[in-house]
Amino acid sequence: MSVGELVTNNLTSPAVLAFALGALAVALRGNLRLPEQVTGLLSTYLLLAIGVKGGLRLQEADFGDMWKPIIATLVIGCVTPIVTFGAARRLVGLSVVDSASLAAHFGSVSAVTFTAAEGFARSAGTLNEGFLPALVAILEVPGIVIALVIANRKLGASDIKSAVHEVLTGKSILLLIGGLIIGAIASDSGQAAVEPFFITLFPGVLCLFLLDLGSLAAERFEFVRRAGFRFIVLAVVLPVVFGTFGVAAGTAAGLSEGGAMVLGAMAASASYIAAPAAVRVALPEADLGVSLGAAIGVTFPFNLVVGIPLYSEIAALLS
Repeated sequence: MSVGELVTNNLTSPAVLAFALGALAVALRGNLRLPEQVTGLLSTYLLLAIGVKGGLRLQEADFGDMWKPIIATLVIGCVTPIVTFGAARRLVGLSVVDSASLAAHFGSVSAVTFTAAEGFARSAGTLNEGFLPALVAILEVPGIVIALVIANRKLGASDIKSAVHEVLTGKSILLLIGGLIIGAIASDSGQAAVEPFFITLFPGVLCLFLLDLGSLAAERFEFVRRAGFRFIVLAVVLPVVFGTFGVAAGTAAGLSEGGAMVLGAMAASASYIAAPAAVRVALPEADLGVSLGAAIGVTFPFNLVVGIPLYSEIAALLS
């Protein structure tokens, strides 16, 4: 499949179109935002469904196939926050706390970006692994913790213990790991019972969530615009660099072409659920509008529209 076909298929997917509709509504001064209670329910469903689907695949997985990708994921989780912090400080001139906040967001992972990348790889027929949701849960934590450690060393004031507890007991981690356990130990009859809800309905629920996220991204872009052009460039360059690194790491770890692409998309993504909760506890003086503006207003739409086909092409070249 050519690059043009990859981009076209991605741009015409219902998930991307739903995101674009939400952003367009803001541009037209309309309102497609969903009530907070609804978005909370949708995010809960998506995180649990990702975990359950991954757990079901884990029943068929061999740990011998998983240990190298797990190590690659941990390496990614350690490298990305360090690079992000240095780039934010030296290239953009953000404060220590805002640089650490940005590092926590970019060091973690977006479960929705993962879902879009996984769906893309499956539709392209290049994905052989079913255990990738387990890597999402693994990648959630180290980047946030390392970013907070950096802030603690620079300032000596962040409450790391409370923040780590917030990460480990937070909604995203509990739902992902809990879903993995549920799926991994479910009986055959149990799998058949939950499959219509967690697998068949998943693409439609994802479109609803992305409709709201598109509106939120358009609103958050104002924070990024105020931060300046260099900040916008950083929010685009970082995912390209991290995505390429993730694809290379996944390829070296023995993942399939699609698996390496998905790991690259995970590395390129930025968290907007787990990271903000931890930063709010450990770095209350950080401007979350800047970090979330970059994560949702720039990096997420870039990955959704351009990044995923780009990482797919890189994975094809490396494989």
